[in-house]
Amino acid sequence: MKIKQNLHTHTTFCDGKNTVEEMAKAAVNAGLLSLGFSGHAYTPNDESYCMMPDDYEAYRNEILRVKKLYLGKLDVLVGLEQDYFSTEPSIETDYLIGSVHYVEKDGEYIPVDETKEHIESAVNRLYGGDIYAFLEDYFRLVSDVHNKTHCDIVGHIDLCEKFNEDGKLFDRTAARYVKAYTKAVEKLVSEGCIFEINTGAMSRGYTTFPYPHENILRLIAEKGGSIIFSSDSHSTDSVDFKLDEVSELAAKCGFTEYAVFDGKNFFKEVLSCTA
Repeated sequence: MKIKQNLHTHTTFCDGKNTVEEMAKAAVNAGLLSLGFSGHAYTPNDESYCMMPDDYEAYRNEILRVKKLYLGKLDVLVGLEQDYFSTEPSIETDYLIGSVHYVEKDGEYIPVDETKEHIESAVNRLYGGDIYAFLEDYFRLVSDVHNKTHCDIVGHIDLCEKFNEDGKLFDRTAARYVKAYTKAVEKLVSEGCIFEINTGAMSRGYTTFPYPHENILRLIAEKGGSIIFSSDSHSTDSVDFKLDEVSELAAKCGFTEYAVFDGKNFFKEVLSCTA
């Protein structure tokens, strides 16, 4: 089936490579009907990748300009990706994605998605080499991300898998890891959160599977959670990256519906893939 909406995209307003208008044009060319922009909200502990508060109005105004430009061709939406440690944004948005990119330990913010070596070094220094203690802290934050950000969508719930394609950073079947993500999923499902199936790590060559990994995806289905598809795109060449392919994975994992946003409300569409 053809997925025609992507709500997770980044532009030159944060760490993306292309402008709002360039991304919108690429979305139309890819056959999308709806594109949401989700610039990284300001994160005081790391200004290297996010928008500055003074940029918010220009960001929103540019998206609204492009929305008018593509009226009738593409439904353009204003969103933000709010990190657990982001300050509360000062602009009105159509929706929010809540994500965890850092674990705070002893006053240090450890990036979950910077490099494998950075994680290993921090785990050795701050956790005595216990990777599962780090992952437990990560999922404790994930479990609280909706409470903290009031997000509509939970972004890349297992971002920690980015450097674990080969399973050598940690064992994704280890009891402590499974317990940690299970508690997070159960809490977020109980709060009515929508979980994104995100192909960002796939498009950038880190993994051959989306966030979340199939193990967690099956758990979300088992617990009755809702899903939405996104490519976490940072450039025009990935606005719809493998969205159709991962919709087939979702069906295989037990999902029969997926969420779509109309600018005001989320509603369910039938996932018409053959499992």
